[in-house]
Amino acid sequence: MSPVLLIIIIATAIFSYVGFTNHQLFEKYKFNVGAILQKKEYVRLISAGFLHGDMMHLLFNMMTLYFFGPIVIQAFGDIGFLAVYFGSIILGNVFSLYLYKNQAWYSAIGASGGVSGILFASIAMIPDLGIYFFFIPIAIPGYIFGFLYFAYSVYMMLYPKENDKIGHAAHLGGAFLGLIYAVAFQPERAIQNAFFLGIMALPLIYMSYMVFVKKKIG
Repeated sequence: MSPVLLIIIIATAIFSYVGFTNHQLFEKYKFNVGAILQKKEYVRLISAGFLHGDMMHLLFNMMTLYFFGPIVIQAFGDIGFLAVYFGSIILGNVFSLYLYKNQAWYSAIGASGGVSGILFASIAMIPDLGIYFFFIPIAIPGYIFGFLYFAYSVYMMLYPKENDKIGHAAHLGGAFLGLIYAVAFQPERAIQNAFFLGIMALPLIYMSYMVFVKKKIG
């Protein structure tokens, strides 16, 4: 495993674990519309990516990063990986900021934006990568895993549960950056795998329709 990927996973795990019990740190660094727009605390656009709601949330994101991060590193190098990961976290949170700009109370946490960017960029390179998910003995193709990941995220964003602070809306912004990066730096492979990317993008297309056409959120 790349040292860069390992450091990010460890740092995220430590910061998230501390945030589970340290309420003051959690509140200071989580994504919050009011704090960012009114108090100009822009560090939250990045720091929220190092916080998670619970152990399952953390495990799911870091597991996805562990599986797909090496593909991005192999295709684009450590610098490219960092550009996609942190760029996707920032763009995902900026999209959330736009989406909830009139709701100063809105808060969210999680590396979902960055993970979405890595996921989309990696599937653009190797769409049929086999993923073994917990107790399932059969490998799940990467693009199917990506489809399920985004379908769950979109559903949770459009139909949120009470007290759910996970940044589901950040997935769209992150995925967009990951795709654009892959197309820009590996256009032939991305175009070659366009069919698989299209399948994985279906939940995001539905999300865009609900947000920008139906105006369900915002």
